[in-house]
Amino acid sequence: MILKEKVMEVLDLVKDPEIPVVSVVDLGMIHQVHLLESHVSIEVMPTFSGCPALEIIKRNIKVAVESIHEVNSVSVSFIRFPIWTTDLVSEKGKQALKEFGIAPPDQVNGEWHVPCPYCGSVYTTMDNIFGPAACRSILYCKSCKNPFEAMKPVSI
Repeated sequence: MILKEKVMEVLDLVKDPEIPVVSVVDLGMIHQVHLLESHVSIEVMPTFSGCPALEIIKRNIKVAVESIHEVNSVSVSFIRFPIWTTDLVSEKGKQALKEFGIAPPDQVNGEWHVPCPYCGSVYTTMDNIFGPAACRSILYCKSCKNPFEAMKPVSI
């Protein structure tokens, strides 16, 4: 296996600290991986600039990549351009979010559609745009009567 494949393999094990079922790879946060001999430089797109978990994510990425025998040093930097969008979340990531009880981001013709992650009903309402994290809102399903979180859509 070549080094870049090994790096991507361990990055797929680095989970978002606030959503531990989805990796930084499946969230689409990894922009580029650069290799220069045994040094690995990783560019990461934050989901939100003010995310309080960024330093934890940075540390977890660094520790994971340093575990690869061929790697002597790692640098991780957060980039502001291009910006991260919810379009970058993989299908695997969307499924993991849904199974965790967070409605994955979904936009149809510019409108935010939020089916309930528990019953699939689209008979949902926004309870609070401000959720437990900047990237999530709280909604309520009128069909199964469950409150749930939804990832806010971010697109260009």
